Amino acid sequence: MPQQCISIGTACQQDLVKQELSRGLKSLQDEGLSVQLQEDQANGFTFLDCCVSGHTEPLISYRVAGVISNLIVNSWQEILLKDIIRENYYYFDEDEKGAIYDYARKKINNNNKIKERYRLVILQKLTEYLSANNNLIIDGFIRFRLKDYINQLYDVADQAVDDFLMEREYKEFIELLRYFVEIQEPKADLVNVVLRDDGVFKLYDEKNQPINSDYLRDFMIDLVENEINYEDLLISALITIAPREVRFHSGNGELASSTVNTIKSVFVGRVSECGGCSICQKHQ
Repeated sequence: MPQQCISIGTACQQDLVKQELSRGLKSLQDEGLSVQLQEDQANGFTFLDCCVSGHTEPLISYRVAGVISNLIVNSWQEILLKDIIRENYYYFDEDEKGAIYDYARKKINNNNKIKERYRLVILQKLTEYLSANNNLIIDGFIRFRLKDYINQLYDVADQAVDDFLMEREYKEFIELLRYFVEIQEPKADLVNVVLRDDGVFKLYDEKNQPINSDYLRDFMIDLVENEINYEDLLISALITIAPREVRFHSGNGELASSTVNTIKSVFVGRVSECGGCSICQKHQ
């Protein structure tokens, strides 16, 4: 009876590799084939000899390639990303590196198409390699045969660093705005923010009267007469007034959630959203 053996070596995650190979080969055994998995240790490597009898050669090669490609994408990838971040962004402290890694992991895991594309590319490379070779060292294969894949992980890490820096700058910006609000004497107890479907907003006080533009003279000329349709200007206007409470009225418009979240972060505990009132009805 014909037999084919493939030797798989690895210097890390030995137990996981053995477990997944055993599971993958068991499916061949369930198909009536004779399967053996033997383990040897040498120079810090674990070698797993996978032997299958009673089959055509491509079957075991493809099955082993499928197991290893899944392992690389689901397990090795995390190790590779951490190594890339540690070696290339050594000037960040450990907490910052951990945050960058989280951004990188989410970029991949939140996009199934990217993850599946990685897996298919690796599967093709492994299948081609195992069709001509019966020995595979996973660590060396990744380093020397998957350079394009590794380069893509470098790109992901670069993007993660950009995301981390932008988030850090945003938090510092929020802290600064919050400080400005806290040191100012409130110029109004309540500011009602009314939104329209064209993105324009209007500001009213607690008596539903347009906010007096004297508060905003340095910010803009005559806020009441000149409606503003820029969300960043809304944030600036609210910081200038520094009200004790901000209440959003949807009217017939909708403000970007990012802007609402920014305002809530600056005016901590001071922001509410109206569920429907005379102001809302007036602007529908």
